[in-house]
Amino acid sequence: MPDKNERPVVRPGMGPGRGGGPMGPMNKEKPKNASGTLKRLLKYIGKSKYLFLSLLIIMLFTTLLSLLAPALQGVAIDTITLKEGDLSIDFKKFILMLFCLGMIYIFSSVFTYLQGICSAKLSQYTVKTMRRDLFGKIERLPISYIDRHSHGDIMSRMTNDVENVSNTISQSVMSLFSGALTILGTIVIMIYYSPLLTLVSFITLPLTLFLTSFMAKHMRKYFLRQQILLGEINGQAEEQITGFKTVVSYGKEKDAVWDFSKKSDELRTYGVKARVMGSIMGPIMNFIGNMGFILIAAAGGLLAWRGAITVGVIQAFLNYSKQFTRPINELANQYTQIMTALAGAERVFAVLDHPDEIDEGKIALENVKGDIEFKNIFFSYVKGEQVLKNFNLSVKHGQKIAIVGATGSGKTTLVNLLTRFYDADEGSITIDGADIKDISKNSLRQAIAVVLQDTVLFSDTIMENIKYGRQDASNDEAVRAAEISNANIFIERMKNGYDTVLDGNGGKLSQGQRQLISIARAVLADPKILILDEATSSVDTRTEMQIQEAMISLMKNRTSLIIAHRLSTIRDADLIVVIDNGEVAEMGNHEELLAKKGCYYMLYQNQFAGIKT
Repeated sequence: MPDKNERPVVRPGMGPGRGGGPMGPMNKEKPKNASGTLKRLLKYIGKSKYLFLSLLIIMLFTTLLSLLAPALQGVAIDTITLKEGDLSIDFKKFILMLFCLGMIYIFSSVFTYLQGICSAKLSQYTVKTMRRDLFGKIERLPISYIDRHSHGDIMSRMTNDVENVSNTISQSVMSLFSGALTILGTIVIMIYYSPLLTLVSFITLPLTLFLTSFMAKHMRKYFLRQQILLGEINGQAEEQITGFKTVVSYGKEKDAVWDFSKKSDELRTYGVKARVMGSIMGPIMNFIGNMGFILIAAAGGLLAWRGAITVGVIQAFLNYSKQFTRPINELANQYTQIMTALAGAERVFAVLDHPDEIDEGKIALENVKGDIEFKNIFFSYVKGEQVLKNFNLSVKHGQKIAIVGATGSGKTTLVNLLTRFYDADEGSITIDGADIKDISKNSLRQAIAVVLQDTVLFSDTIMENIKYGRQDASNDEAVRAAEISNANIFIERMKNGYDTVLDGNGGKLSQGQRQLISIARAVLADPKILILDEATSSVDTRTEMQIQEAMISLMKNRTSLIIAHRLSTIRDADLIVVIDNGEVAEMGNHEELLAKKGCYYMLYQNQFAGIKT
């Protein structure tokens, strides 16, 4: 339990998300209509229509057998009669009823077993479809959505929330159908036996419906909040694991535990409230059901005393009354699970309902030269906080343009805008004279390769990681790309060479080695436009020289935009653009900018002469 007097810390990993955009607070989804969520869930279930139909048929037979058993029990009891003080029994009929009951129970067990198998298959097929749709949706979401939502929370929707839906489908949702069939059949039989006793059994029904509706309204918010907090905790855990070295380096282990414990305590509080309120439903429904049972027994006894019905009918009616209330009680006992699943389903549907990344472009780039022009660009991640202000830049094909400036000046934002991860608020960006908004995003991004400071490698072989740049490339082409980028030097020294399997984003490789593989990937992609975003800022000077050699080969005959903090990497650039506070402050080559003794001069002196700026 954290000390309430301690102050929380900012967790590593918070701040700018992918693409340089600010990661804002997670959205707190508002509860939606439970019935609407259930309908959407049923549509997913209905996609496995043959399996669903088979399950319904099995449930129909199971329900019919369960409805037939009490009637046969009543007939068996009525074979025993009392005449003039003596008991008599129709043994033939009695034995026949017992045999029929035995067969009913055997077939009922078989159908229940088959129902369990079908329910399990249906739940797995359903969540498979849901996970596939969710994953596909994530691939179509705007970059801004990923930037502004905790990755752990998105993962929680894919795992925890969908798993809760799976458990509910295999148990509770099927209880809805089975219960509905049981209630309908029971009502028909009860009316057939005694309309008066049927009315008596319905006395408690309004109270049951009222309490169920009342408690559902007040309980659902706890279950939704519980799922949201679970997503936040997953996001927090992901941040702590990703930034573990930073946490330890700054001695913030206790603060990290405090922060996590605080969120865990809130989850525990809402979890306890949700579970306690959910567990209340079962006892309340059982109590109401028992009261109804007493009323039926009393009324039935009175009718039997008057000779209106037999004892066997009373016994059968009591069983039917239990069957009538059992589905309601079962759903009440499963209410916690149902609410958790609905809350999870809402969170999944919230992602599925988010608009896809808009791609209104129709033009496909062909024979790209690489002329780029930024015209009067204004942009802000957060309304009212301008990142770029009236930015203008013209780049001719084959030019090597360096973009420098202080942190937060807007350098990486240019990458986000050129690749259309974000769209400018005002102004236009053109490639070979065509506005990028008119170019299809797939075509646009195929023409551009981006080498970032933070490399991304996948859990696969080095060969496949290089071929990620162009999936149809041959192994020989991938090896050639590695040779051009100088990555082959360390790859060929490894035991399995290009077949070495990487894991954990290439955690066993150095930062420089990961960067060389990333450059090899870009070489293989053979783009006409190349963006190097702080590609050497995280490596030592010697490794930087190796990467620079690789980049020189990569930049030949390509339009290149180099975003750099280390000014030594961009001395030979055709043009250096200095950005200050979202605007172009200076432009020129290295010697010209030093001679001006402006912003670039101060940045240069700060790096090489130690002058404070």
